[in-house]
Amino acid sequence: MEQNGGFATLGFLNQEVLKVSGAEWKTKTPFASIRRIVQDERFFFKIKPGLWALLSQKNKLPQDILPTDAIPKREQELFNHSYYQGLLVEIGKLKKYETFVPNQDKNKRFLGKTLGEISSQIDFYQFGYEHLVRKAKTVDVCWFNARKMPNVLFEVEHSTDIQNSLLKFLELQDFNTNFFIVADKVRKVEYTGKLELNAFVPIKTRVQFMDYDKLSEWHTKTFEIVSVEDSLTF
Repeated sequence: MEQNGGFATLGFLNQEVLKVSGAEWKTKTPFASIRRIVQDERFFFKIKPGLWALLSQKNKLPQDILPTDAIPKREQELFNHSYYQGLLVEIGKLKKYETFVPNQDKNKRFLGKTLGEISSQIDFYQFGYEHLVRKAKTVDVCWFNARKMPNVLFEVEHSTDIQNSLLKFLELQDFNTNFFIVADKVRKVEYTGKLELNAFVPIKTRVQFMDYDKLSEWHTKTFEIVSVEDSLTF
């Protein structure tokens, strides 16, 4: 974590810690040990779901990692939004999808990099009619499958209107695509209420809600699986 600038996701730690030369883990469950260790408040603290930092580095962390009260609330919300976008991009890449974020988001920060640096696709695949492609391009994170078709679409709703995201999904209902709304768990009631509107009947069974804690867990577990697979020979 110190080598990474004083902060790291659990997923990153799961991938990197086992590579440390000379380190011997006298346990059959090293990932569980890592989760336990970062919860030791003498040395670490939690910034947000899935992201931890060294207590000794708390006053030295970049503003996009740990914003101070001097950062406007709107800017802090943008940092949070791009963080969850980044987690989705990393999961997609680990699962062998090509990943895309909207052009207006490519310069937004994610753990010391930009979203454009970590996403694999610069251009959006022209998978259908132009008006549908234009709509899909605005979705927060898109995973493309091997046939260059949008396989999973994610809208991160940190503070914006969930209904607008559902309208995007409605426009794309004719494609074999999975839809996710990613938001704080307190917004699930709002999400459920919006999805009950008659207008969204065509996509009601195809949209899923994922809260930030579940996204963080998915991110961590995906790194765990890849770390185990990397140690195997197929």
